Amino acid sequence: MFLAIDNTPRDYAWGSTTAIAEFRGVTPTGGPEAELWLGAHPGSPARVVAGASVGHGDLAAWIAAEPERALGAEHAARGPRLPFLVKLLAAAAPLSLQAHPTTEQARAGFAREEADGIPLDAYDRNYRDEHHKPELIVALSETFDALSGFRPLGEVRDILALLRAADAASPSPEPGALDLLEQHLSGAEPLRDTVEWLLRDGRGEDTGEAAWVVERVTALAGSDDARRSPYALSFDTARVLAEAYPGDPGIVISLLLNRVRLRRGEALYLAAGNIHAYLDGLGIELMAASDNVLRGGLTPKHIDVTELVEVLDFTPVDPPRLDPEPIAPGLVAFRPDVPDFVLYRAEPGSDAARVPIDGPAIVLAEGGALHVQGAVGGASLARGAAVYVTPDERALVIEGDGIAWVATTGADVASAD
Repeated sequence: MFLAIDNTPRDYAWGSTTAIAEFRGVTPTGGPEAELWLGAHPGSPARVVAGASVGHGDLAAWIAAEPERALGAEHAARGPRLPFLVKLLAAAAPLSLQAHPTTEQARAGFAREEADGIPLDAYDRNYRDEHHKPELIVALSETFDALSGFRPLGEVRDILALLRAADAASPSPEPGALDLLEQHLSGAEPLRDTVEWLLRDGRGEDTGEAAWVVERVTALAGSDDARRSPYALSFDTARVLAEAYPGDPGIVISLLLNRVRLRRGEALYLAAGNIHAYLDGLGIELMAASDNVLRGGLTPKHIDVTELVEVLDFTPVDPPRLDPEPIAPGLVAFRPDVPDFVLYRAEPGSDAARVPIDGPAIVLAEGGALHVQGAVGGASLARGAAVYVTPDERALVIEGDGIAWVATTGADVASAD
């Protein structure tokens, strides 16, 4: 079965006023449009465009009522839940620093907060479900900027040396602030110790010495020495973050992280424990369907420092890019190491593209019209349109002038969560 779906973009303040509308080929609303959710997540389930065909107005309600029909018997047996969520994400301003738990951490945290009687919608609730939330983002704009993962310690030391040089050249040097930062970066667990100190001591009304460090690093990030350095992009990001979140410890934390610029078609995969923030650009995001977010700065929302440092992976890494896997001419797969989802990009051109699906799927059209044919039915999609596809359609044959983004489950969904 092919079921046309749609939704209303979420109007978070950091969203672009034009990018999602341009992708969909519609008139912008005039306000920010940050995320378009295509899935069955209860926070914003996709609307069923032809609701009469299933008797329900949104995808979540239909899956709950007829899980075997919607998900297939094999998937429904594991629970009436679509395990992934597709989003169009359009950032015109930085999002918060955040990380997501493993399945084991999510289950333990959810059980603990349930036992403590913390309401699911409470401001200080960390775990709203028992699921992990790995994420994949693929750039749709010409560039997509992000912070992702802790950078190698050698680079952190280089950045600190540049800050010291800029401080020494300034009219009023304050090396004590950088001495404090270096002390925390010189311990047995340098990144963990530094992040925990900055977040505990540099926030709120009773700020301590970390707030002085944030202020000084912010000032030095805009210096001529910083702008001319090999880390100019990272320093420029710190300056932009300071304008959006003045005095926030996340400004300093950003300099400890990999500064990533994706080109169109390039991807990042954010596994559990990866600290990240999207900064600017339009992308297609595919994730496990979960609400579990531990924030680490650049936000007025709740930050649980104790839980965050338990969830974070402080191992320095290169930017976690995920290379596409060639399948056939015009067809690639972005296949992370989790069974919850896989993302295909199909550009049929003069020849049809054939996309296998191992479970339920969502197809989103980019750029032009498409026709998608399955084993049982088919659907025509205009630019920016989306359909939900049931597993009985098996392989999808895609024709047309556009690009099809096909999200589906991985081959080994039995081990998911």
